[in-house]
Amino acid sequence: MSASSFSSLPLSEAMLANLDSLDYKEMTQIQAESLPQILRGEDIIAQAKTGSGKTAAFGIALLEKLNVRFFGVQALVLCPTRELADQVAKELRRLARLTHNVKILTLCGGVSIGPQIGSLERGAHIVVGTPGRIVDHIRKGTLQLGTINQLVLDEADRMLDMGFADDIDTVLAACNENRQTLLFSATYPDNIKKISARCQKNPQMIEVETIHDQQQIEQHFYELRESDETHPAVLTLLAHFHPVSSIAFCNTKQGCDDLLNYLRDEGVSALALHGDMEQKERDQVLVRFSNKSCSVLIATDVAARGIDIKGLDAVINVDLARDSEVHVHRIGRTGRAGESGLALNLVVQKEVHKINRLEDYMGQSINLEALPHGDKKSLPSPNMVTLNIDGGKKDKLRPGDIIGALTKDAGLPFEKIGKIDMFDFAAYVAVDSSIARAALKQLSDGKLKGRKFRARKL
Repeated sequence: MSASSFSSLPLSEAMLANLDSLDYKEMTQIQAESLPQILRGEDIIAQAKTGSGKTAAFGIALLEKLNVRFFGVQALVLCPTRELADQVAKELRRLARLTHNVKILTLCGGVSIGPQIGSLERGAHIVVGTPGRIVDHIRKGTLQLGTINQLVLDEADRMLDMGFADDIDTVLAACNENRQTLLFSATYPDNIKKISARCQKNPQMIEVETIHDQQQIEQHFYELRESDETHPAVLTLLAHFHPVSSIAFCNTKQGCDDLLNYLRDEGVSALALHGDMEQKERDQVLVRFSNKSCSVLIATDVAARGIDIKGLDAVINVDLARDSEVHVHRIGRTGRAGESGLALNLVVQKEVHKINRLEDYMGQSINLEALPHGDKKSLPSPNMVTLNIDGGKKDKLRPGDIIGALTKDAGLPFEKIGKIDMFDFAAYVAVDSSIARAALKQLSDGKLKGRKFRARKL
């Protein structure tokens, strides 16, 4: 039995069987270093890069310590964004498949609080949520945290960046003092040390490799004279490398909007993501980007937090990150799960000092290059189109109903249908642009589950 095998841990037969069925054979580094300590009941501060397997690290431990016969909240996971909370809850449910009667509840803003109150009244074992909405429930008296045994602060650095410090303090004050507290953070600034001092007892520090493998992520740094050259430079890089999907990072919301307008004027399929968007609008942007019906997502670090896009071809740093750790976190979104990735960085002359810091942090020399040639006639263009249906899970709609309507009823080819995203009151289906008109006609004129629903192209 290898030391990195899950079977080397004191886990239940049901958990080991489920991990095996999920093809979790060997622990990742963060799992191997943190799980034994978490299972022993110790507080930890874990610093690990994105995609390191941290959700399974704390998720396995939460489920192992659960008393399913007691229908009170025993574990709380705080996340900075609704997207991350949804991902964490989804992973916990996968890990809990063979553990009977586990109820995992997601409590986030952007949706009505009434149904959440109803769900809490029926009881829950684990709650995953965002700080603002968790505080709303604490103040209403609908969420009691005196019974929790474990508290997880996931991506704690970004929660503090987003201004949630007071909300976190409110949550800590409502929690059982004898709990175990697990703090996960991609970076380790001073404010993380301060919050740890307030809420943890003798925490064990775990730091796994945060620098990405140079062979996995190909990085280029392009020198520009003035900042007004950045927008044309982004266009040149898109034309040269032709990534199917890429995230472009700007340091400000205004920078995102300016780049969005420029790229759209040049005929690029681009969307922007920023913190003051309505939740429905934010959902639609992420759906369109993840289902490959949009080529470029433009975002700030705070807005992009919690997004996990599979198969991301490139990260473009339009503005260099203000912090070297944040730079590494950004580029870690590409080249995941063993795939190769591309990180393209624009360096205006006045920002060359950041390169010196990056070299020290990454332990490698950085060569500044001239921009490559790119023909604007070969800009990336998405093949998929997103169709929005005004009905979702609460209407008892399922992905199979949509596939059946398009393939069986309309006779459209199955392989031309892409990702389907289901929400409570909306559904989104990506279809190849060649069948978009026929698919929209079927969804608008036909029926799903014997009912008519409005449909439109986004």
